[in-house]
Amino acid sequence: MNRLVVQLSAAFAAITLLITIILAVAIDRLADTSFRRYLAQSQIAESGLIDRLAVWYTQYGNWNGVEQLLTAGGMGFGHGQGGPQRPALALADANGRVVADPRGIVGDTLTVLQRREALPITVDQRVVGYLVVQATTSRLPGAASQFLQRLREVIWLAGGIVALVGISAGILLASRLTRPLQHLAQAAAALGQGNLTARAIVEGPIEVRRVAEAFNEMAGELAAASQQRRQMVADIAHELRTPLTVIQGNLRAILDDVYPLTREEIGQIYEATLGLRRLVDDLRELSLADTGQLALHRQPLDLNQLLHREAELFRELAAAQGIELLVTPDPSLPAVLADSERIAQVVRNLLSNALRYTPAGGNITIASATERGGALVSVRDTGSGIAPEDLPHVFERFYRTDRGRARVHGGSGLGLAIAERIIALHGGQIGVESELGKGTRFWFWLPAG
Repeated sequence: MNRLVVQLSAAFAAITLLITIILAVAIDRLADTSFRRYLAQSQIAESGLIDRLAVWYTQYGNWNGVEQLLTAGGMGFGHGQGGPQRPALALADANGRVVADPRGIVGDTLTVLQRREALPITVDQRVVGYLVVQATTSRLPGAASQFLQRLREVIWLAGGIVALVGISAGILLASRLTRPLQHLAQAAAALGQGNLTARAIVEGPIEVRRVAEAFNEMAGELAAASQQRRQMVADIAHELRTPLTVIQGNLRAILDDVYPLTREEIGQIYEATLGLRRLVDDLRELSLADTGQLALHRQPLDLNQLLHREAELFRELAAAQGIELLVTPDPSLPAVLADSERIAQVVRNLLSNALRYTPAGGNITIASATERGGALVSVRDTGSGIAPEDLPHVFERFYRTDRGRARVHGGSGLGLAIAERIIALHGGQIGVESELGKGTRFWFWLPAG
C-alpha cells in the first residue's frame, strides 16, 4: 500500500465514488420531487381548476373569495383522487402576493423559484395569477410508482457506470503519472551504483519532464566530473613522476658513487624539489579556488599602476630573450575593487606564457581599456599562436598545447586554470584569441569598484 500508484488509484476511486453517490442521491431526490410535482400539476390541469380560476377572475375582476375553489369541494377531482392524494394549493396575484393559501404551504409572497414553478393563470393573454401546487408525499399510484422506481434504477445504474469509468480512468492516470517517476527512480538507482551513463526517460507531465531533464543534466555533469577527476589524477601522477625520477636517479647515482656528492648535484636535487613544491602549491590554490575558499583581500586597485609594476619585473627577462615589452595604459581606466596580489598573479602568469612562446625579435604588448563600465586588460604577443582545436581547452588544468616544451620551461599546466578561477571569484571574465603564426591575445575584464 506504500506504492504511489496504489495510493493515487485509491484516492481517485474514493473521490469518484463519493462524488457519484452524492450526485446520484441528489438526482434521485430531484427526480422524485420533479416527478411528483409533474403528476400534481397534471392532476390540476386535468381537473379544469385553472380554467375555473380564469373564469372567476374574469367574472369578478379580483380574487376575493377564491378560497372556496381551492378547497377539496371546489377542485372538481374525479373519483379515486380524494383524500390524502390531493395536492396542496396556494394562489397568488400577478405580483406574486399570496391571496389564498388554505394549507399554509407558502409565505406572504412567492419567491422567484416558486413563481417559476407555479402554474400561470391567464386572462386575455395576460397573467393574472399563479397557482402553486405542492406535490403529495403519499404513496404514488401503481404505474407512477413503477415509473419512478425504474427511473431511480436507471439513475443508480448510470451512477455505477460513471463510477466504474471514473475509477478506471483514475487508475490509468495514476499509472501514467507514476511510470515516469519509476523510470526516474530506476535511473537514480543505477547512477547510485556507479553507472554514470544511466539516464531517465523524459516523459509524462511537464513538471516530471523537467525533473527528468534536470536529473539527466546532473548525471551528465557527474560523468564529466568523474572523467575530469580521473584525468586530473593521471595528470598529477604524470607531473610528479618527472621531478621524482630526477631526485631518485640522482640520489641513486650518489649512493652508487656514480656522481660525487657535490654542491652542483645537491643543487639539481633541490631544484627538483622546488618544482614539486610549485606543483603542490598550484594544486592547493586551484582546490581553494574551486571551492570558493581562496581568500581575497579586496580594495580599490589602480590597474595601470599594477601593469607598469609587473612589466618592470619582466622587462630584463624579455630583453635577455630579445623581446620588446610594451605597456599602453588607458588614462581614464576606472579603479576596480580587487585583491592586488591575486590580480598580479594573473598578470604574471599571462606574461610568463607570452615570453615562453614569443621568439626573439618579437614583442609583447600589455594594454588596458575601459569597456562595459569596467576595466579590460590584455596581453598580446607575436608568438607562434594556438591551434583552433586547442583554444577551447587552454584554461583546463594540466592542458598544454606543447607538453614537452612547457615542461622544459617549468610549467605545471595549472597557471591559466588558476587565473580563470581568480578572475571568476572577482566577478570578471577571462578569454583568449589566437591565430597560428600571428600570435595570441589573452584578456580579462573586471567590473569597476
